Amino acid sequence: MVVCGDDGLAHRLAAELRGVYREQVVLVVPPAGRQVRQPVVGRARAASAALLDRVVTAVNRGNGGGGGSDGVPAPGGRVVEAAEPTEDVLAEAGVERAAALALVYDDDETNIRAALTARRLNPRLRIVLRLYNRRLGQHIEELLDQAAELAVPGAQGRTGPGVDASTTVLSDADTAAPALVGTALVGTSKVVDAEGLLLRAVERRPPGPGEVADPGLCTLALLSATSNDPAGAEGSEDSGDQGPQLLPDAAAVAAATGRGTVVLEQVSYSGPPLPAGRARVPPFASLFSRRLRWSLAGLVAAVVALAVALTVVTEDHPLHATYVTLLDLFSINEPAHNESRGRQVLQLLSGLVGLLLLPVLLAAVLEALGTFRTASALRKPPRGLSGHVVLLGLGKIGTRVLTRLRELHIPVVCVEADPEARGMATARRLRVPVVLGDVTQEGVLEAAKIHRADVLLALTSVDTTNLEAVLYARSVRSDLRVVLRLYDDDFATAVYRTLRTAHPGALTRSRSVSHLAAPAFAGAMMGRQILGAIPVERRVLLFAAVVVGGHPQLEGKTVGEAFRAGAWRVLALDTAASASGGERDEERAGAAEGVPGSGLVWDLPDTYVLHAEDRVVLAATRRGLAELLGRRGRERAGS
Repeated sequence: MVVCGDDGLAHRLAAELRGVYREQVVLVVPPAGRQVRQPVVGRARAASAALLDRVVTAVNRGNGGGGGSDGVPAPGGRVVEAAEPTEDVLAEAGVERAAALALVYDDDETNIRAALTARRLNPRLRIVLRLYNRRLGQHIEELLDQAAELAVPGAQGRTGPGVDASTTVLSDADTAAPALVGTALVGTSKVVDAEGLLLRAVERRPPGPGEVADPGLCTLALLSATSNDPAGAEGSEDSGDQGPQLLPDAAAVAAATGRGTVVLEQVSYSGPPLPAGRARVPPFASLFSRRLRWSLAGLVAAVVALAVALTVVTEDHPLHATYVTLLDLFSINEPAHNESRGRQVLQLLSGLVGLLLLPVLLAAVLEALGTFRTASALRKPPRGLSGHVVLLGLGKIGTRVLTRLRELHIPVVCVEADPEARGMATARRLRVPVVLGDVTQEGVLEAAKIHRADVLLALTSVDTTNLEAVLYARSVRSDLRVVLRLYDDDFATAVYRTLRTAHPGALTRSRSVSHLAAPAFAGAMMGRQILGAIPVERRVLLFAAVVVGGHPQLEGKTVGEAFRAGAWRVLALDTAASASGGERDEERAGAAEGVPGSGLVWDLPDTYVLHAEDRVVLAATRRGLAELLGRRGRERAGS
């Protein structure tokens, strides 16, 4: 496996492949001192650098021990230093003989250029790209797959011990955004899109006396024994307490007392769709102020009253009386010298109303022009706003999280120090209020109305900035739910335990984007389709769609026999992707009811027999997925 990158995701991915999947890894990184690093300052820079050094050292040691006195790693794996992934660099990394290549540079253009070169050097190579532009990623994926198909007929999409030249385009922002949003919002947490079916993992507290626990669709995990302890470490393996148990069997669930659970639920969004043109043409209510609208309404009422009075005085037709009133209003009618006194008085009143109409019309024009001019500008938090989410940082991750929040119709106020940040255009398009300023400066969080917010999402790229913002927000409102993005796992654990001890009644979570994204990238390098990842405390549970054929742990076994506690569990059968057949179709139809529009048959009975042509959706731990679908495991099974 060849991993090329310039930030923490590359190092975490290399450690994931080596530590979980037991693969030989060649890590290509920029030379020391030229790495494109996230902007950190002070002690945070030293902590991040130390962590990267530990990851590289772990990769080298895992590949056969540390290097010699000259610092060269042992033959089991190595680190190649290069400024860019040129053709010579890829050749030196052994792309011609590699099974898979991951290009996880922060720059999309660098990844695309290297992918095109790698496909030419090795048409049989599995390629995983990190691209932020999703539309461009779809075109690049089709292009590289077509190139592999032409170079090696039948290569595209094949899995198993033979050729698998598939191309997978992933985004760390898209992978981590649902988990970050779900962590912050109660009731919408931990959602995975499985072939059109939304699956949600919900944490449930231990049932009280006389209560019956709701198992949901299935029990995914038992939470750690410290989950209800304010001083406990979330998912800590070293605290002496029992940590989280993923994919437990029925006996383990029944025996677990006093421990919370994570259950799987089937959900779908039923809210109204967002209006397509909400940011292009401002609504009428936002064009004019309330005072101006009342003034216009008063003038219209005055004109109607004058027209009615003229009809009564002159016994004229109502339409003609209205016409004459408007002529008097705009001072374009002849003076009523020879008319009755009532007609003359009405003409004078119409002229007076016409004088009042001119400034109102001028004010309306100015307000409308000002509204259209500021429609593309940043909005300020409205008065009286409460119950909203304060989002710090509008980079790649913050932009994706902002989009997810607005899809759920959740009010958001963003805070960003850089007026040219990536997500500023998205905030303008979605008409989301943005506060420009450094979150560490006094008054910035107050401008975002943090004292009336429900959730704080600190997603800047600087650990110390996120921590400082969370600490200040907690001093303003102690029960505020906070989710902060931290890179260093040890640092995140220490921050989590301290905040949980100081504020036991508030929800505190720390998440690492590279930690959430690395399993999906590693799974794609192994040749599978990873549907999503759900964090369970400090561990990760993966959802994957696999074909049963070629896997002796699944093929020919019933769903109950294929289940292995703590490793993997079959959740659903994809009838749309499975082969058709009369008897097989009848068997699938009688096995369970499907979910409309998804092609998935859910709630399979334990007696259902898995056949080679079946494609199933399963939940698995990282190590369990490596054991079930590992490349070496397939080769041994084939031999």
